[in-house]
Amino acid sequence: MNTPLRKVGMAMLVMVVLLLANATYIQVVKADDYRTDSRNARVLYDEFARQRGKIVAPGGEVLANVVPSNDKYKYTRTYVDGAMYAPVTGYYSINYGAGGLERSEDDVLNGSDPRLFVRRLSDMVTGRDPSGGNVRLTIDPVVQKAAYDLMTQKGYTGAVVAMEPKTGKILAMVSTPSYDPNQLASHTSKAQSDAWNANNKDPKKPMLNRAISETYPPGSTMKLVIASAALEDGKGPDTPVDTASNTKLPGTSVTLENYANTPCQGNTFKDALAHSCNVPFAQFAGQLGADKIKKTAANFGIGQTDLTVPMKVAPSTVGPLDSQGALYQSGIGQRDVRLTPLQDCLLSATVANGGMAMKPQLVQSVLAPDLSTIEDYSPTELTGTPALSSSNAAILKDMMIASEGFTKGGGKRADIQIASKTGTAEHGADSKNTAPHAWYTAFAPADNPQIAVAVIVESGGDRGLAATGGSVAAEIGRAAINAKLGGG
Repeated sequence: MNTPLRKVGMAMLVMVVLLLANATYIQVVKADDYRTDSRNARVLYDEFARQRGKIVAPGGEVLANVVPSNDKYKYTRTYVDGAMYAPVTGYYSINYGAGGLERSEDDVLNGSDPRLFVRRLSDMVTGRDPSGGNVRLTIDPVVQKAAYDLMTQKGYTGAVVAMEPKTGKILAMVSTPSYDPNQLASHTSKAQSDAWNANNKDPKKPMLNRAISETYPPGSTMKLVIASAALEDGKGPDTPVDTASNTKLPGTSVTLENYANTPCQGNTFKDALAHSCNVPFAQFAGQLGADKIKKTAANFGIGQTDLTVPMKVAPSTVGPLDSQGALYQSGIGQRDVRLTPLQDCLLSATVANGGMAMKPQLVQSVLAPDLSTIEDYSPTELTGTPALSSSNAAILKDMMIASEGFTKGGGKRADIQIASKTGTAEHGADSKNTAPHAWYTAFAPADNPQIAVAVIVESGGDRGLAATGGSVAAEIGRAAINAKLGGG
């Protein structure tokens, strides 16, 4: 073979190799990126030509369904009580993709999950129309409705999370104000874009899932963490405390005060929690130090960065705790402490479960298109290490029962014993003149806990600067508890 032919042959060989390499790169390495690219209309048409799976409540109530469509997409996603369940289901939109469970469980719902391979193979062999799997949730519709209805009736901005303490099953996840995902599921581009723009331009952020995606200063609900650390450090409910109305932050001229700058009513640790006295808990935090507080907080789940339910949960934090002043302020849930409402619910749930935090979970089981079970959820410990011993959890439970006895607000029932802690959290650049966030975290029945709940009402709700956790948030939490336990 002469030299020119050899060169042509080598050039052609290189071109073939490059062609094969490029084909391999596109079809193997980049295949998933191209498949999931929002501009890939072919994949979109294929997905909407399939019957997407349902999202259902434990009793079979359908929260997200599909109905036949007369256009090129064949099926339309529909949501029952869309705004009530939007923080849970999320949305499924032609133009804007998916959010919430629609996104985190998309592989199941669209039928591409490996666990549905046999079903896909059967569909292909039999010529049956392909369809997605279904997702059964842990949500209790009665609890969800009770919390959502009261939050919306009062016009509150905030969130409610309810959980089963022994298993971590999420019984309610409410975020208000909310939005209607049916508008985003429309097959009309204008209807979708109008809804998307209206929701995203709304200063109240209706598409923000405040239950898991927003963090807040927890105020006095943080005292449950400090109380747990103090009990583990050897203090008891009868340990004497400082009853002064205020104290100076170490190394500063700044004064930290009890609520309304009044002396603590009672002189024991139990009294201090029952009356939510700031001075004793600030001093406890200073005595415990950063390491002990961080260790206890971590065992409640605070600081975990990879928590999913299966949607991703924003990390909570106690802050750097880098000075005595910071410890004092953090001990009452201020300074740099930030918790999601889900994490605040975990505080009560952990005490209710004898000191062990359970991993929160929103999905009870994954179902095949014929509703047969593919995988069931199993309760899992969150960290594997108790936040406090079972004996100390029992002590803290009694202290929380005493706290509930001094907590105001509606919804109390003589036949249900609740263990609770309220919080009133300052925030904003001018915190003294900004209506505080109102918190309530609790579990019931105290002796056989079936539900733990956390409520945050942003910026005082309807009480403004006079807001407290008891006067604003407690009624919401008790409504959720009463709904779960029956009779209200």
